[in-house]
Amino acid sequence: MRVVETRVFRGPSPHGYSPVIRITLDLEEVEEWPSARIPGFNERLLALMPTLHEHGCSYGEPGGFARRLSDENSDGTRGTWMGHVIEHIALELQCLAGIDVSYGKTRSVPNRPGVYTVVYAYQEERVGLEAGELALKLVRSLLPPELPSALPPTERAAFDFERERDALISRAQDIVLGPTTASLVAEAKKRDIPAIRLDEHSLVQLGYGKYQQRIRASVTSKTSNIAVETASDKELTIRLLSDVGIPTPRHELARSEEEAVAAAERLGFPIVTKPLDASHGRGISLNLTTIEEVKRGYHIAAEYGPVLIETFLTGNDYRALVINNDVIAVAERVPAHVVGDGQHTIRELIEIVNSDPRRGFGHEKVLTRIKVTHQSELLLQRAGYTLDTILPAGEVFYLASTANLSTGGTAIDRTAEIHYETRELARRAAMVVGLDIAGIDIVTPDITRPLRETGGGIVEVNAGPGFRMHLQPSEGRPRNVARHVIDMLFPPGVPARIPIISITGTNGKTTTTRMVAHILKMDGRRVGMTTTDGIYIDGQLYMRGDMTGPWSARMVLKDPTVDAAVLETARGGILREGLGYDRSDVGAVLNVSNDHLGLRGVNTVEEIAFVKSLVVETVRKDGASVLNADDPLVAAMADAARGRIVYFSMHGGESASGLVRDHIARGGIAVVLQTGVRGDMIAIYDGDQYIPLLWTHLIPATLEGKALHNVANALAATAICYAHGVNIEHIKQGLRTFTTSFYQAPGRLNVFDEHPFRVIVDYAHNPAALRAMADLIRRLRPHHRRVIAVAAAPGDRRDVDIREDARIAASLCDVLLLKEDDDLRGREPGVVAAMMHEEALAAGFPAGQIITILNERAATRHALTLAEPQDLVVIFADNITAVWKEVIYFGKAPGGRPAE
Repeated sequence: MRVVETRVFRGPSPHGYSPVIRITLDLEEVEEWPSARIPGFNERLLALMPTLHEHGCSYGEPGGFARRLSDENSDGTRGTWMGHVIEHIALELQCLAGIDVSYGKTRSVPNRPGVYTVVYAYQEERVGLEAGELALKLVRSLLPPELPSALPPTERAAFDFERERDALISRAQDIVLGPTTASLVAEAKKRDIPAIRLDEHSLVQLGYGKYQQRIRASVTSKTSNIAVETASDKELTIRLLSDVGIPTPRHELARSEEEAVAAAERLGFPIVTKPLDASHGRGISLNLTTIEEVKRGYHIAAEYGPVLIETFLTGNDYRALVINNDVIAVAERVPAHVVGDGQHTIRELIEIVNSDPRRGFGHEKVLTRIKVTHQSELLLQRAGYTLDTILPAGEVFYLASTANLSTGGTAIDRTAEIHYETRELARRAAMVVGLDIAGIDIVTPDITRPLRETGGGIVEVNAGPGFRMHLQPSEGRPRNVARHVIDMLFPPGVPARIPIISITGTNGKTTTTRMVAHILKMDGRRVGMTTTDGIYIDGQLYMRGDMTGPWSARMVLKDPTVDAAVLETARGGILREGLGYDRSDVGAVLNVSNDHLGLRGVNTVEEIAFVKSLVVETVRKDGASVLNADDPLVAAMADAARGRIVYFSMHGGESASGLVRDHIARGGIAVVLQTGVRGDMIAIYDGDQYIPLLWTHLIPATLEGKALHNVANALAATAICYAHGVNIEHIKQGLRTFTTSFYQAPGRLNVFDEHPFRVIVDYAHNPAALRAMADLIRRLRPHHRRVIAVAAAPGDRRDVDIREDARIAASLCDVLLLKEDDDLRGREPGVVAAMMHEEALAAGFPAGQIITILNERAATRHALTLAEPQDLVVIFADNITAVWKEVIYFGKAPGGRPAE
């Protein structure tokens, strides 16, 4: 049993709309060993992971998976296969780590006996991957030792599942978002606000593009750095509050043990020592009544820096949460404690309390396990106790002076009980410090009475306060405090998303993407665009390369200057990692044809269509799916597409298909090509409206209407922009001013007319694209004497596709130069060119007119040298920039052309 491949899908993918991990697993000999055939396998598995009993599996009820482990199958075998078992273990391990996931699917791979794809959901990638690895290891440990796939004896002997499970859970707590950040992300997602985790800690982007806000726990984009610095200086904070009449403890700053003792004597006992800047109760010692305790407290606090000496206020510990200048929640914090029963020692009572399933490590669960700290030792010493003291029945013994949840304390909701005057003091305290979100620590004997009556006061103002005590109090009503933060960051009417337009198809993606981005620029948008040649922000190239995958899409969506995203979305990125966004406003599928077959498990055109249909399946409900009505595979996607359906077609008027006519008759939107007295017109139908938009010969990218593939691209761009609500005049102006120059659309029908002959450079590299170019060349032939073509085919294509490329290339020219791409994609040098040479001869192309020059730049130079006035040179280029330089510098003085 071996893992063939592990792949992480971070966005919607062919496996589902949520993030999943896919393990391709070859069971090898274990294919013959379903779970029920292995003696004791089921019993040992369920004994190690009893919570698997809760999995419903195909039965949809608890106990379903346990039944599948021994049920009879249609072929007479009993039990389920190991891939399915690994799927459930991986899911349950994540659940045990506090990550709620349930979706999984295991399927056999067609025509590959014993090979399965194991798909399961995850929320945190590292945890999900480790869960899969541990699941595989556990299964191997339970296999009969004589099987080759079983763990080797030494590994089996050393394997301790419980230890590795607990280690995974512990690591997960360092990886997953804490309760505060997680609550904010959950609240944002409830409102359809996307969230992107930006680091391994708690930095999260909410929203896309220019509308984004950032959070790190409860510190937000709106949190003032001055306010955070002020709150971090506890002495300054107390002084500022005192200056405006807010009751606070008296205090002094100490930088030595002697200064601490002197300050304590001046202020009067009891005393508090605390770090000037620390959180979570670290370094604090309370209710110190002797000089020796002050000395000890000073040194504990001094580990964190300068020490604050304060008067000790008597009373209970309360935390008021202030958000956007309003008190949203109040909790009473009770220090970690045990209650005696007359039988158990304090040490044993701590273990009993920690066995509460609500308690965990860190922020793993509602409560944190109690730990013995320096505060515990001081309190034990004062009471004359040790950890081995048996506590009398009913006696409450506090193990911490501070009531932080992180030290094992508990919380009681008191939001409805706080006195109005105290509420106002807490609100004012947050405003004095300047925090948008503040945790106000109040000490008072009675929260229902004013502080001026009880002698209480505000002892701290905290930036970035934790929400756990309010979200999940030990007693009382939970408060959805995250709601108020999201209200502050995204008030009613303020958007969180920028428009996302996603464009896919076999051919025309890049040109259509560039057309749409250009039109949106005419509409006043600052566009982030991903294409096969790079990432562009407002027309400026920021990163060069094939940027049509999910990583590139996320890069655009993270850019805080972008207010619209136009994403060329390629098949490869979808199959590699899924989409780089959750939903789009407009999704478009331009066409589907036989390119990239045989790669990444896609072997038929129908399978390509299935992959590309994801782009329209993930459109927002109020968005639009733009489909090519002339392509049956694309038109069929309407059944699964979301939003309004918008068709585009090269056939309008009397030649319109029944699909288009019926769609228009039902009031749907269609963009079609209609023949008129002056040529072909792009026209829009929308309900009762008929909008004659533009003659195609006025669109520069169509070469006066002759480049029909760019006419189709213009139809698609019009449909996309119209569906998105772009002004008609801006669409028209965008089409009129968009050219296929090298600088605006590199490698897409780039024409150079400054030689005595014409040169066209294009990236066409599959049969459909080459056929489109052949159609254009036939229309241009009357204006040219000869056609010289420079062609190749990508090495990772099937032989049958390479041969078809050769036949089409031979059909469109008089002289054929065969080259190779710089990246051979797995082929040996010369193999692709030889195959194309052979096929061109078989198609009847004259042998004397075929020239093979493998280097692309050399082949380009030779073609240009052969060209005579009135010839047309068509170069199907791979390295677009290098080839274009060869073209424009051809014939120049030696110093005027690029070096080799």
